[in-house]
Amino acid sequence: MALFPPRPSHQNAADMPLPAPSVPSPITTAATSATVTRDDLARVHELAERIRQHFTQGLVAQTKLRESLITTLVAGGHILIESVPGLAKTTAAQILATSVSGSFKRIQCTPDLMPSDLVGTQIFDFATQKMSTQIGPIHANFVLLDEINRSSAKTQSAMLEAMAEGATTIGGERIALPKPFMVIATQNPIEEEGTYNLPEAQMDRFFMKTVMTYPTEDDEISMLEMLTRRGTDQQNMAVSPTAITIADVEFLRASSRKVHVSQPIMKYAVELAQTSRGGGPRPIKGLSNLVRLGASPRASIALTRIGQANALLAGRDYVIPEDIKTFAHEVFRHRILLTFEALAENVNADQVIDSMIEAVPVP
Repeated sequence: MALFPPRPSHQNAADMPLPAPSVPSPITTAATSATVTRDDLARVHELAERIRQHFTQGLVAQTKLRESLITTLVAGGHILIESVPGLAKTTAAQILATSVSGSFKRIQCTPDLMPSDLVGTQIFDFATQKMSTQIGPIHANFVLLDEINRSSAKTQSAMLEAMAEGATTIGGERIALPKPFMVIATQNPIEEEGTYNLPEAQMDRFFMKTVMTYPTEDDEISMLEMLTRRGTDQQNMAVSPTAITIADVEFLRASSRKVHVSQPIMKYAVELAQTSRGGGPRPIKGLSNLVRLGASPRASIALTRIGQANALLAGRDYVIPEDIKTFAHEVFRHRILLTFEALAENVNADQVIDSMIEAVPVP
């Protein structure tokens, strides 16, 4: 490909001005290269290890949750964490936020939480006799929406705008959210009083939904030992001295987007999504009796982005099928709506995803 546009045929080459010499950028990042270099991979490994090391100081076990959070961060998406109370959902979100030197806000969702409490509002300034904009807590790099299913539909619509468009609207004024922007939402699956189901459109905006389980006996003992040594049950909300910077996060995300995805891998991601909708190369018999709504094309997008991030964190500049399969359950779990027949037969979304992975041939 030509570096400069061709000269017009009617103009003499001697009359053409010489191109200005290129000046190298003082900052070398992945954005200056079309591919991920070895130096980039080494830097990614160093940054990821710093985040993982920060997790060991406040979270016992929960390796799957940790990797889901880090992978979603690198992929540039949002994550939903579901578990019963007391399994450190909020702690995990706080640890991720304090591992990066960005802004962090925690929002406790309640039925009376209003959109203005989330995005902000306009107030009258008596000194200037003008309206001024007061931005809300969602204008942060990392936002923890605790018990998101307790917020009303009106407030959830404000969350959807922020997650989908990276901006909020206050008094008719569109205000962009800071970059990077990541929502970490939690929900309790066992409480129904005072809760609202998340709309499908909002659920689709989460790259992943991870489900936490109870720790083993050894892990629970290790947790008590850590708390005893620390002397407090409260998580330190101060940013870690070894925290990575906002520029580091942008580097990780830019590098992730440059990881090579071959055509067969793309086809594999699409076929998994199609299979959830009753199609695909090997349709699952009787799936329509269990699934009333399959995954949208956003699932194949999320699979690809998560696959790129997982490959990058594994030290590769290309995606393999295992990168897609590793987080397939987290990507599809909240995008598959089951029928009443499936619920009556105790069939869950993970079982459907197992059938999908088994049915679709691996490239």
